[in-house]
Amino acid sequence: MTATALHITGRVLVSAEEVRDEVWVIDGRISYAAPGPGVDVQSVSGWVVPGLVDAHCHVGLDRHGAVPDEVAEEQATTDRDNGTLLIRDAGSPADTRWIDGRDDLPKLIRAGRHIARTKRYIRGFAHEIEPDQLVSRVRAEARAGDGWVKLVGDWIDRETGDLSPCWPREVLTEAIAAAHEEGARVTAHCFGEESLYDFAAAGTDCIEHATGLEEQSIRQFAEQGIAIVPTLINIDTFPQIAEPAKEKFPAYHRHMIDLYERRHATVAAAVEAGIPVYVGTDAGGSLAHGRAVDEMEALVQAGLTPAKALAAGTWASRAWLGRPGLEEGADADLLVLDADPREDLGALRGIRHIVLRGQQVR
Repeated sequence: MTATALHITGRVLVSAEEVRDEVWVIDGRISYAAPGPGVDVQSVSGWVVPGLVDAHCHVGLDRHGAVPDEVAEEQATTDRDNGTLLIRDAGSPADTRWIDGRDDLPKLIRAGRHIARTKRYIRGFAHEIEPDQLVSRVRAEARAGDGWVKLVGDWIDRETGDLSPCWPREVLTEAIAAAHEEGARVTAHCFGEESLYDFAAAGTDCIEHATGLEEQSIRQFAEQGIAIVPTLINIDTFPQIAEPAKEKFPAYHRHMIDLYERRHATVAAAVEAGIPVYVGTDAGGSLAHGRAVDEMEALVQAGLTPAKALAAGTWASRAWLGRPGLEEGADADLLVLDADPREDLGALRGIRHIVLRGQQVR
């Protein structure tokens, strides 16, 4: 059988600063050296970037809970066809390990199943437990996932009528230490202000949404290197989420609207302070899959340049997750575009070719 190679010419964005004129895909891997004789070469051209990263995505989940494998396949395929080739699945009740055996579907980094306080999260999504069970459940999910554990840090408390932390700080500290002992990092769903101080004190690695960041917690996050995944296209739904509670829980309603109205300023302040920010869509609950570019554009609305928003969903997020980009010898997971996305993120909607695990899937 004749060996084959893909030769891509044009502008190869190895990083935001390093640009090359060509790259080869040989035996499924990135090479910056031409293959030897006797190789059948296919050539394409364009602007090359690593496959996009959605660092908050729920494959195997919809608004009602776990979905059948065929629906999870549709979700993952939609992400792939819109350029997302690496997903950090931020909690799913479905067993999606079978996706690892599919070369045509995005690579998946699982965080196990959400861990929530009893009756303090969306029904059917999470392991619902009490604080005395948190450490053991965190250890179990750390072993079930791919190096991440997902906690629900706050939710509406119907007794107080507003967002409230779910876990005592001392238990949270012990649980996060347990995850780290198991070799896993911890992230958490947090909307409000108070829970962020608890998670920072407990040593978390990341926070999802992080709408409650304020001057003091921003300073703490920056000092500790705690990353955030803002999911701005999800935060855009806060008015819709809060509206049904307007009469019964007016404090919660006002709080959610305030968090929504200052969302862009919050992200801008986080970036200004040096907090790492990454792209995540929160697809799979009520949001559609395949919207990583929408989230990048939302980050631009919050003050990031297109180049920085692109990095938050490509080079920077891959490095944060411990996955390669367009380095020599890496798996070839890349997109070939019509134009330079550092100048205009709309170029990411003009995908000429998708290469996943070294195979051209489009």
